[in-house]
Amino acid sequence: MGQALFIVWRESIEALLVVGILYAWLQRQPDNRLAMRHLWAGVALGLGLASLLGAAMMLAGSWLNDSAGEWFQAGMTLCASLLILHMLAWMARHGRQLRRELESQAGSALQEGRYLSLMLLVMLAIAREGSETVIFLYGVGSQPGTELAGFITGGLLGLLLGLLCFYLLQQSSKVIGWQVFFRVSEVLLLLLGCAMLMASLDRISGQLMGMELPEYAYELLGDALWDSSALLDDGSRGGMLIASLTGYRAMPSLFAVLGLAAYWALAVRLLWRPKPHPLYQEARG
Repeated sequence: MGQALFIVWRESIEALLVVGILYAWLQRQPDNRLAMRHLWAGVALGLGLASLLGAAMMLAGSWLNDSAGEWFQAGMTLCASLLILHMLAWMARHGRQLRRELESQAGSALQEGRYLSLMLLVMLAIAREGSETVIFLYGVGSQPGTELAGFITGGLLGLLLGLLCFYLLQQSSKVIGWQVFFRVSEVLLLLLGCAMLMASLDRISGQLMGMELPEYAYELLGDALWDSSALLDDGSRGGMLIASLTGYRAMPSLFAVLGLAAYWALAVRLLWRPKPHPLYQEARG
């Protein structure tokens, strides 16, 4: 529930930011009624494309059985963890120009009377955010022990929380600001990416352990490097919660530790920047 809530919360705010930028810009344009209709049509089509992707992924997962299904879910969960890094890196590089690019493209479309181009621009932007959300949710939902009711409840609560937070951010609330939001949510997303990565590595390890491999491979995949269960057992209620949100393992294998080290090395390489978050500057502008 917590993972789904956070994913929908964060991604809904980003989608609302795109729509909010274009909506505010169109509000300042004369005779904007037709353009507004195309804006909302683009939003609906973008959500529809993301929904189709979600349906396709669920169908693919249901068609694959046994080992093939395990590999598919492991692969999708791994893709979701890496997509988090890609998304954050993309936002860091392009967030500064987000508003200018959106307004420039929308302005060109309106000047030439290309309302369908405006609708396509919005549709692709929303489909991108929606597709990321679908992949992230699939990665979370495919983890063992996920309850459908809690998963759906978390997603709905995340949407409501996203709408509330976006309103507060737009109102320049003293309680919450864009810089705080992006910094905190970035760290939480990275930790969630770790959780997805570890879930994927668990599935991969389970599949590889059932194959004919050299003895050292079984040691790499199955032998624990340490046991921190006395401090925090990932089988306890609190430990399971932390494990689901951060990827914590009380008895990690060398395979898992190497995978986690590679993940954080890639995160530092892609995301390290001494400057303020560009989207924060863009939102303030």
